[in-house]
Amino acid sequence: MLSRFLKIWAVVLGLVFVVSCSDDNNTTPSIDESQVLAEYIEANGDYINTNAPAMIDASDVKTMLGVTGKVYVVDVRDAATFAKGHIPGAVNVTIPNLLVHMKTIDHTKYEKIVLACFSGQSASYATSLLRLLGYNNVFTLKWGMTSWHKDFDSWSGKIGNSKATQMVQTVTEKPAAGKLPTITTGFKTGKEILDARAALLFAENYTPASITADNLFADLGKYHIVNYWPNAQYLDPGHIPGAMNYIPKTDLKLSTALKTLPTDKTIVVYCYTGQTSSHVAAYLRLLGYDAKSLSFGANGMMYDMINGKTGFTTFKESYIMNYELEK
Repeated sequence: MLSRFLKIWAVVLGLVFVVSCSDDNNTTPSIDESQVLAEYIEANGDYINTNAPAMIDASDVKTMLGVTGKVYVVDVRDAATFAKGHIPGAVNVTIPNLLVHMKTIDHTKYEKIVLACFSGQSASYATSLLRLLGYNNVFTLKWGMTSWHKDFDSWSGKIGNSKATQMVQTVTEKPAAGKLPTITTGFKTGKEILDARAALLFAENYTPASITADNLFADLGKYHIVNYWPNAQYLDPGHIPGAMNYIPKTDLKLSTALKTLPTDKTIVVYCYTGQTSSHVAAYLRLLGYDAKSLSFGANGMMYDMINGKTGFTTFKESYIMNYELEK
């Protein structure tokens, strides 16, 4: 009797197992949204690894002003600062409102849409997001409103050498590749995920995407530091201790070193000026990384080590054009 009872239970458990497995097989697996998004971006222009950074000089903007269809200038600074002076004809739209504004205009009517901020860094962040969304005629005003008029010079007081003596030439290797971050928008296609993620980043503004050199150096081990320069420059003149060299337009692809970036650590990207790294930080944050751009880049911490050195970009007061302001 016991033997028969055990046999019956064995059959019942077997049926439960079969049904359970069948249900599992019929369940639609959740998608890796970050992977889908990265694949979509790489298949649709791959802006960061091709054309970034998209910047334009003040002199070129000045030439286009007043010519119908040439340029549309959006000043992303706060309203009070905008009122003190701005590029003639510019409209004032802060970053949290920028995406909505872009959808209200026919951006194809203009040869170039130029975003102007204080130093070129927050505008670069917004430019990157818009470019990744397909607004391919958007550019950052290089050096920001500093380059337009001395009244808004936010660069001269920021260049310096406060960390120069701490730079090293020791190579720090990238970690082994892992997984992309986990993001959850609830969407399935790359375009839908991109739209949802971009809307979130515009809403949170640029502030969470930047870090000062002082805050970084207060605890270098806390961060995964990306030196976004060619390899030769990583070694000469040197780099932040512990920084790993990620070669521009090469190492931030799925097929190369993108997945060596950690998902459990804040990533700090630095370039020469903070403008290119702001472009990169926007892309990485879209994918779900906790990425930040180092404010003012190498200009703000090791200026004399790179000034005049081939291949480096450094700020000079001669870049301030003192063009007409509208108030």
